[in-house]
Parts: sequence; structure tokens; C-alpha cells
Amino acid sequence: MASAVRSLLDILDLEPLEVNLFRGRSPQVGWQRVFGGQVIGQALVAATRTVEGRPVHSLHAYFLLPGDPKVPIIYQVERIRDGKSFTTRMVKAIQHGEAIFSMSVSYHREESGFSHQAEMPKVPPPEELPGEQEIRERVLPMMPDPVRRYYERERPIELRPVEFARYTSREHRDPRFHVWIRATAPLPDDPAIHQCVLAYASDMTLLDSTLIPHGRTVFDKSIQAASLDHALWFHRPFRADEWLLYAQDAPNAEGALGLARGLIFARDGTLVASVAQEGLIRARRTES
Repeated sequence: MASAVRSLLDILDLEPLEVNLFRGRSPQVGWQRVFGGQVIGQALVAATRTVEGRPVHSLHAYFLLPGDPKVPIIYQVERIRDGKSFTTRMVKAIQHGEAIFSMSVSYHREESGFSHQAEMPKVPPPEELPGEQEIRERVLPMMPDPVRRYYERERPIELRPVEFARYTSREHRDPRFHVWIRATAPLPDDPAIHQCVLAYASDMTLLDSTLIPHGRTVFDKSIQAASLDHALWFHRPFRADEWLLYAQDAPNAEGALGLARGLIFARDGTLVASVAQEGLIRARRTES
């Protein structure tokens, strides 16, 4: 197993402290704040460890304060309800005595019912897009320093953007973005692990799509960006170590806030999850 994926699984493997109480740690890679997807994934692990026999179907989260990667995060789970069809949990992430994140999670017993789904966008398959080596040789030299540094280090999630040219120009484009994602090494067969890994990855690139119509990215030094809330719905089984298409659009930006949505498809066109997020996209004030 690739070391980055092993590190991700270790990060998601929370330490139990007491009933409903868990401790998580952050990778020591020099980040100034904890990656939001990490907190979502760890909080989902904490909630899922208090539920048996039912898969998660949705989560709704709020980022309250930046996470400090230097100290552990304590996850406190509240068992809101255990019903006949649904189970509800609330998770609070705590650092330095304050809540930095809160999330509600709902679990649903498996049952039959009506079925339909959105159609998968027609985009090139991942094999026709620049791979790791080509990105390093051809694309990276044109990308901003933060993007280049991300692609140069070993990562647990591989990204193959369809419209990667948006990172090389300030052209104003239609607010749509497509990126193929998958774990960079095989994962265990436990479906809950795949859900937690996808929850981790679902925070990647999404807020950035709100800046596409403005010819900017979250990597611009003039942009202050931060995820504020995040919602994720799981629809159908999937594997996070197989290619998934993350189709994103951004219907609104106003008052320093941007709203982004995402549909996540398996390669065969099956819609496996939906995502929505609002975040801060503030232009930094320049000193005169």
C-alpha cells in the first residue's frame, strides 16, 4: 500500500478515549491549518463507530474555527436518535477547549424504493488526461507555486482535472469543473472506509470552482478562501480506490461567499454521491 494512503488510513483510525469520545491527529506536513476534508472524514469515523448495521446516507457540517495541526482533535459524539429506519448522530470537534467544527450525520437502514438519477457528464476518461508523469513534466511548470507543491508531494488522492488549463490563465470561464479522483492505492473492502475516504476527498477543489467565472483560484495570494459549511449525501455503493468523476458547478457568489455543488459518478455512470458547500472567497485588501 502506498505510504500516503497508509498515512490517510492511520489518520482516520481514531483513538477511542471513552464512550462517545475519540482523539484524532493531523499529518505533520507544515500546513498552517488542518485540511477541512480531514476533519469531515475523522468526524464521520467517530460517528460511524457508534452505529451498527446501518450505512450513512448524509452529513451536514459547519467549520467554526481553523484547526491547529500541531495538537490532537477531540471528537465528541452525541447519540441523538436510534429509530426504526434512521439513526442520527451529532459530532463536535474540539481543540484548545473550543469547538472548531460540528456535524450532524444520518444513517438509514437499507430498503427498496423509487430510483432515478442525473446523467453523467460526457468528459474524457482519466486515461486520456495528463497522468502523474505528464503533469509533472508538461503542466506543473505552468501552474502556481501552491498547486505545483501539492502535485509534487506524495498524496493519498490522485486528481486528474479535465479543465486543468484554468490554472494556467486568468480567463473567465463557465463555472463548471470536472475532475477524476481516486485513492492512490487499494483500500480495505469495508464500505465505511470508502465512505470516509470520499468524505475526505469531497472537500478538494469544490470551493475553487466558485472562482472560475472570475478567472481566479483559491491558490491566488490575493484570495482568502475557507470552507464554511459542507453537505454530503451518499446514494449508492462505490469504491474510493476506483476512478470517480467529481462534476462541480458554482451557481452563486455574492458578498464574499461562494456556493458550489458537486455530483460524484462511478465510471459506469452510476451517481454515488452529491455534495454542496458554501465558503469564504474574499479578496484580500492591499495596503496602500
